[in-house]
Amino acid sequence: MENTPIDYKLINGWGIDADPKNDPTYPMKHRTNEEHKGYNWKRPPLQPVNQEVLHSIERPNVTAVFGTSVPLSGLSGMIRRYAYQFSENSYAHWLPLLLADRVNMVEGIVEDFMHGKVPNLLAEKGYNAEWKHNRTALLQKVAVGAALTTVAVLYLFRKKD
Repeated sequence: MENTPIDYKLINGWGIDADPKNDPTYPMKHRTNEEHKGYNWKRPPLQPVNQEVLHSIERPNVTAVFGTSVPLSGLSGMIRRYAYQFSENSYAHWLPLLLADRVNMVEGIVEDFMHGKVPNLLAEKGYNAEWKHNRTALLQKVAVGAALTTVAVLYLFRKKD
């Protein structure tokens, strides 16, 4: 079976891009076959790495350009380091990154309090704009949140017989 020649014409969609007239960029793209010769330009210098940069385990090095606006710190940084030990195609990579974002938000609020600043959570979460433009949905969110909080409080403080 391994040595049986494969008739690629039987595979649905095989060679669909072989006809240049079937190319979505035809006739706008003027084909000169230059793109098949490879790169012949001098690569610009890479961005210097002067702090810890996390990168995918699928890559041998960091990308040419990367963000450095918020260095890793605290529990959220530890969670991010853990997440980058896994491949980008697994939940073990993406779910910890989502958790790290939420933890980082809480760390930011705690840091604001430590510096004597009381954060305006209503404005930062966009409730003022939602009150102005989407009042019904905001009232629905508040009602659901209040109901869930009431149920949780009643459950926690129920009398145990």
